[in-house]
Amino acid sequence: MGLKASLSKVFAALVNRQLNRIRSNAVALQQKTFTNLVDAAIPTAFGKDHDFISINNYEDFKKNVPLRDYEDLRPYIDRVVNGEEDVMWPGKPAYLAKTSGTTSGVKYIPISKESMPEHIKAARNALLSYIHETGKADFVDGKMIFLQGSPVLSENAGINTGRLSGIVAHHVPAYLQKNRLPSYQTNCIEDWEEKIDAIVNETVNEDMRLISGIPPWCQMYFDRLSAVSGGKKIKDIFPNFKLFVHGGVNYEPYRSRMEEVIGTKIDSIETYPASEGFIAFQDSQKEKGLLLMVNAGIFYEFIPSDEYYNENPTRINLKDVELDKNYALILNTSAGLWGYSIGDTVKFVSKNPYRIVVTGRIKHYISAFGEHVIGEEVEHALMSVAAKHGVDVIEFTVAPQVTPDAGQLPYHEWFIEFGKEPQDMATFAAEVDKALQQKNIYYFDLIEGNILQPLIVRSLKKDTFINYMRGQGKLGGQNKVPRLSNDRKIADGLKVFVN
Repeated sequence: MGLKASLSKVFAALVNRQLNRIRSNAVALQQKTFTNLVDAAIPTAFGKDHDFISINNYEDFKKNVPLRDYEDLRPYIDRVVNGEEDVMWPGKPAYLAKTSGTTSGVKYIPISKESMPEHIKAARNALLSYIHETGKADFVDGKMIFLQGSPVLSENAGINTGRLSGIVAHHVPAYLQKNRLPSYQTNCIEDWEEKIDAIVNETVNEDMRLISGIPPWCQMYFDRLSAVSGGKKIKDIFPNFKLFVHGGVNYEPYRSRMEEVIGTKIDSIETYPASEGFIAFQDSQKEKGLLLMVNAGIFYEFIPSDEYYNENPTRINLKDVELDKNYALILNTSAGLWGYSIGDTVKFVSKNPYRIVVTGRIKHYISAFGEHVIGEEVEHALMSVAAKHGVDVIEFTVAPQVTPDAGQLPYHEWFIEFGKEPQDMATFAAEVDKALQQKNIYYFDLIEGNILQPLIVRSLKKDTFINYMRGQGKLGGQNKVPRLSNDRKIADGLKVFVN
């Protein structure tokens, strides 16, 4: 074991003690965060408009600060983007993180000098928690790769602007820089496919031990590594590759395919970073869920997801959450986001400490017939049946078909790219449908009541989702295919790829 690995174990023990104090004082730390955030923003334009000086508790805050999404906050954010100071948080932000929107087009999320270090600290602590629990630190002595966006930043009204992963690249600790790949020049390549090929060339002969990125794009990297190495498994290309760090999407639908191309099971760490803040990370290989960051400049609120579109939904803070209940996640941050709906849904799997799983997106659901099927349910239904049948799923998306052919009932249409197809597609589809009925009582009632017919699976050609994302100009980076849509936009675009 090298010096870095030995020192990392000492540091990991120290950080774990700090995390234990945070774990045991989560509610008090959230209250402290709430007070600090409100006090800091009193002199800002937002603070004055919402009478922050009169806010003494959470009930006052809810009365003064409405829930908002990006479009609702945009009048304030536009002022920030135009260079105005003291709008939502004191001063100007250190960065603007550029993200893809839907109705909003390009979105600009402020990152302040107070919030930026929390991104780095959380990522660091995820690795140190792994080292402390497992005792495995050898990866620190080898090469590490972070598949991410370009670190090239533009300037907007005196504020550096770019993708979150590119911004973070400028803050990688010095002790990791020597081990880190790809090179800065390669990381700056904008075209994703050209960049992947360059990364493959740079890394194929290196001692890669840790690989990090969004699963579908890591899969693409692994496939190309295997291709240039004569079909070798990743474990044979990188014998010391022991740890995969991922985030952005649920890893489970990718796990079997990834392990197949790697050639073995491998430890993994799930993270939950967002431009709005680093929200949670997997702190244990033994316990389910991600540790919520309660002491990182974010005050969390939660809305029961089935009330999200109500005129006056229930709005609670951490101390009142319940286990196994889906909540829409609301953020208040040290970068000046207030009552901000990030669009994700989460579920608590533990309250001691507070651990969550990400269950989907508020806008990514199917409820064309009142069923309100969510991402967690379709992923569980598909992957449980796929495991039973030895089926390999590369990627999928689901949409309602509300105007079927004459004489047919409406149905959910599943577009699936298989690595290994079911031997009997009809049986496979029927079992997935049954599994979904067991997860969602409303869907069960619609099937039983002959309002819907059982789901239909469309098998897609190889590389369908890569080709589809390429056609949309969204190949690589932090772009992801929505697993669920309540309309036919994606589904209709995939029709040409059906086998």
